Amino acid sequence: MDESGGQKRRPEGDGRPGAPGPGKAPERPREPGGGLLMGRFFGVPIYVAPSWFLVAALITWVFGGQLDRVLPELGGARYLVSLFFAVAFYASVLVHELAHTVVALRQKLPVRRIQLQFFGGVSEIEKESETPGREFLLAFVGPLLSLVLGGAFYLALDLVEPGTVPGVLIAGLTISNLLVAVFNLLPGLPLDGGRMLRAVVWKLTGKPMSGTVAAAWVGRVLAVAVLIGLPLLTHTGTLGGAGQEVDGMDTVMDALLAAILAAIIWTGAGNSLRVARLREHLPDLRARALTRRAVPVEEATPLSEALRRANEAGARALVVVDPHGDPVSLVREAAIVGVPEHRRPWVAVGGLAQEITEGTRVAAELAGEELLERLRAHPASEYLVVEEDGAVYGVLAASDVERAFVKAMARPGS
Repeated sequence: MDESGGQKRRPEGDGRPGAPGPGKAPERPREPGGGLLMGRFFGVPIYVAPSWFLVAALITWVFGGQLDRVLPELGGARYLVSLFFAVAFYASVLVHELAHTVVALRQKLPVRRIQLQFFGGVSEIEKESETPGREFLLAFVGPLLSLVLGGAFYLALDLVEPGTVPGVLIAGLTISNLLVAVFNLLPGLPLDGGRMLRAVVWKLTGKPMSGTVAAAWVGRVLAVAVLIGLPLLTHTGTLGGAGQEVDGMDTVMDALLAAILAAIIWTGAGNSLRVARLREHLPDLRARALTRRAVPVEEATPLSEALRRANEAGARALVVVDPHGDPVSLVREAAIVGVPEHRRPWVAVGGLAQEITEGTRVAAELAGEELLERLRAHPASEYLVVEEDGAVYGVLAASDVERAFVKAMARPGS
């Protein structure tokens, strides 16, 4: 991560330590949840979200109704066949997501989890590709695998007898995989086609943010088109069912489906813009720039005396040192706030400090995602910031990083 230039400077202080603040470190990444853990793929956990069971039930009901017309002799068993179709369809979606994951891992991009959820699945890739070409490949491989699956199921139709359970299932999987591929190739975020469009604009302009803005706005146009166009296509028979009467329930279901799809695309496009804007400003999160000036104090120093020294030096943090002057612990801001002013002359700073560990030592040159990952991996309220030679530079408060993080998200994209 490149760091913006400028001369090294000592951190400036503008007040006494102990100012109110959240005092909490960014949360350490725990085992990602999101539903029922089904297994792991190259160490990446695969989850089935609770919303999937709702969709599986809906697919079972809808496909079961179609089977009743095609294979009426199945009777109630048609719903077991329909449930099998729902599981097989989402297995195809999982293959689509695994394709993204394989390419991401080959590009050295961390994948947090794969989740099967309402209207498909998602591979949560925590970093972006380094080049537009890699971004295009990462996005295209998912729809490509869906097209390959659709083609394989189409060829398999020659191996089964039409009008049988295997024939109907394979035909359904052929159509569903082709629809997944075509839908994901639509050129708007958050769809794969949107990421491909982003890569193309990025390549042409040299600016990843320009690609994100273009693909996100196309995604919003797509959301409006889905909201208006999907019910119209259904009622005109373009999507099948020509010549059949459409009752009020069908109208409501079509409108509801269109509204849900449009909302997913619209919010996904907006989230893509927010994440891109944040990543664009992440280099501004520099440990050196956010560090508070600190004064050294011995463990037995009364809190009131330590605060007086800090005020005189214009510092906002306290570092407890041993008799040799080496830092051993950091006085916690939250602990200072919790001591009433009249008791501060009788409270030693040592009782308010947390021990400095290897995890709470932060290099002054850390910035951007590297800084955030460091803080997440070692949660604390304060960190000792050191130079390359080990010299103390100051104290980094997690609350200051959080405020800078929020401010970065609020900035308009350039």
